[in-house]
Amino acid sequence: MKNWQKTASSMIIAAICAFPAVAQDATSAKTVVASVDGTDITLGHLILAFDSLPDEYKSLPADQLFQGLIEQMVQQTLLSNSAKNKDAAIVQLALENEKRLLHAGIAVNELTDEQVTEEAIRAAYDAQYANVDLGLEYNAAHILVETEEAAKDMIQKLAEGADFAALAQEFSTGPSGPNGGDLGWFNRGDMVGPFDAAVADMQVGDIAGPVQTQFGWHVISLKETRAKSAPDYDMVKGEIAVELQRQAVQDRITSLEQAATITRLSVDDIDSNLIKDPTLLEQ
Repeated sequence: MKNWQKTASSMIIAAICAFPAVAQDATSAKTVVASVDGTDITLGHLILAFDSLPDEYKSLPADQLFQGLIEQMVQQTLLSNSAKNKDAAIVQLALENEKRLLHAGIAVNELTDEQVTEEAIRAAYDAQYANVDLGLEYNAAHILVETEEAAKDMIQKLAEGADFAALAQEFSTGPSGPNGGDLGWFNRGDMVGPFDAAVADMQVGDIAGPVQTQFGWHVISLKETRAKSAPDYDMVKGEIAVELQRQAVQDRITSLEQAATITRLSVDDIDSNLIKDPTLLEQ
């Protein structure tokens, strides 16, 4: 952070702590809350300043923040008015960047209000989950041992009538061993590749193995399957809204690009290291 940014940030700390609360009668963002040599500071200015505060300051009482933000802006205005080089190139460039960012944000908000509606979210949910085969969930157990020979020995013992859970408790090196090798319910893709593929090919009641993974050698028992249920709408509503917004913004950008005349320099046309040279802003 630049020194002047640190100084500006520290000003509000002192301002918040130093001034008592003063009642204000404000009805709109245009309400003037202070004036410095004819330069007005409005409630709208305070609202934006509050929005940019760190979270630890936002939790302070509103009356303290109100007066502190006014004092911060009075001090900033005094310093601003005293600046001799107000037309510095860096100021204009920063303003253009900030204006571009703010206008882009407004466009995104407008697009979101237009396309990311409750109806659109519900329709996307139905398309993704309603009357769709979501596949199966699996309930399995395993015995994990260090060698293929040990896994084959487990299979032989099972063929001779040994109890799977008892073998897992006695021989399995995995954390599920004390629970009889029980892995509970899981989805395709939750387990490592070879284990996942083996389970997908099994029928309820089957024993499969030896199956090698990075953890060792597995003997697998598929105990039960069930149809995977759709998640509750309220649980995934936010994720769907984010995806709809992302897609809407991308589609709008694509459409705008196709209609616009755009030229771009490439790294072959200019030294890309120039973006790391802030001294160019002083020229």
